[in-house]
Amino acid sequence: MSAPEQSREDVDEPRATSTSRDGAASFGRWVGAALKEVVLVLVMAMVLSFVVKTWLLQAFYIPSGSMENTLLVGDRVVVSKLTPGPIDLERGDVVVFEDPGDWLGGLGTVDDRTGVAKVTHDALVFVGLLPSESEDHLIKRVIGMPGDHVVCCDAQKRLTVNGAPLNEPYIHPGDVPSTMTFDITVPANRVWVMGDHRSDSEDSRFHDPDGTGRGGSVPIDKVTGRAVAVVWPFSRFGWLSDYPATFSGVPAPSSAPATTTSPSPTASP
Repeated sequence: MSAPEQSREDVDEPRATSTSRDGAASFGRWVGAALKEVVLVLVMAMVLSFVVKTWLLQAFYIPSGSMENTLLVGDRVVVSKLTPGPIDLERGDVVVFEDPGDWLGGLGTVDDRTGVAKVTHDALVFVGLLPSESEDHLIKRVIGMPGDHVVCCDAQKRLTVNGAPLNEPYIHPGDVPSTMTFDITVPANRVWVMGDHRSDSEDSRFHDPDGTGRGGSVPIDKVTGRAVAVVWPFSRFGWLSDYPATFSGVPAPSSAPATTTSPSPTASP
């Protein structure tokens, strides 16, 4: 081999090694940049989800049959947090609210997750990427607003609100409006709520021991929001109606609602 050829070989080998190293470094930088971008997108998604869950919308899991057949066990619903707030509560709204006085009696959903699975699940629920399983929340329909006079029942076995009878198409087939009689006036800043499955719902009726509406009504500041749609399972996807025709004939209360500072009673056994 001639001297010039030997010289070219000596020069070419280091160049090949250098090119290989540059390629590996370039690929490493690309992977690092891609990972940073993925992490940034995930963090932004979680922040956005948390903001939406805190102030706009939140998903909830339905654990009981108290709202059948409007809502079934296992349904996931989306709740608008704009009600109450910029959008007023109305009769007929389906609302999620915090347990106002041990209505659940310690019988909320039992979470049997442990360790990493529990931490991961709770974190995803916290940021809004998984639906809340409603351990301390309930879901019912608003029947009476502050000041409303709600009575069960008239001669045709219908609820009346401010003297107007209600025809309630959302009640579970076979149920009557109520097997419990009551005659209450909803206090200020509270609502009277009942489940659509009246024979399987421990609602306002069951938590009003003095029959005045003070105990059974729910403070509006306990209302998390209005359930607006079923989003899962997909076969049941649909909007939740507040049945305006049912309540359109209800007149305004004849007098201002009474204020109350009475504490809510504990749940009946």
